Amino acid sequence: MPEDFDASEFVDGDFQFHKTSYSGFATVPSQPQRAPMREEENSRAIAIQQELAELKRRQEEKEREKAAVEERLRRRSELQTGRQEMLQNLTRGIGLLEEAEFTARRDAEQMAKVLADFRDASSKVETISEEAWTAENSDVELTRALTAIENARMEWNSARVKFPLLSGQSSEGDATTASKALTPSALAGLGFGQLCRMGLALTWPVAIVGLAALGVFLAILLRR
Repeated sequence: MPEDFDASEFVDGDFQFHKTSYSGFATVPSQPQRAPMREEENSRAIAIQQELAELKRRQEEKEREKAAVEERLRRRSELQTGRQEMLQNLTRGIGLLEEAEFTARRDAEQMAKVLADFRDASSKVETISEEAWTAENSDVELTRALTAIENARMEWNSARVKFPLLSGQSSEGDATTASKALTPSALAGLGFGQLCRMGLALTWPVAIVGLAALGVFLAILLRR
């Protein structure tokens, strides 16, 4: 009779060992993570506080850098604006002062000429002496004296138009005052004789030139 069946004879022991070991490794439960200690929490809080302080310090440093850059930009903009402004002002000032200097020199030249004419007219008026007249030449001397007086008056009126300070006005706004002196409202208060004298004072140089040209023209005609 055959022997009883032994199931262990057909079992691979090495295979069973590895299978058991692998199954046991896969089913080992993980250990739970422990809670942090108080000292660890304090250390972590301190580290976070230090990191926040460092971030704040860096932020303040960046803000200071930004403010410095903005200040430099503002100053550069101020420099550019001020430079353009002063160049415009100085250029305009140079032009105005050059024009004023030219006007002042021209007025000074005119004033020197008027002074010379005044001195000449004053000398002629001072030389009038009625005591030296005689019965024979009194009419001639009277005419000559009146002519000297009239010429002096024309010089005076012409100078008053050019230089309002002779009429007691301020030198400021001379051009405006001189232009106003020739307006219809200003001329309306003058008499016919004064208007004639003023017109003669303003036009006598032109009249002299015209008379001289006429004389030359007549001389040429007579030679022919």
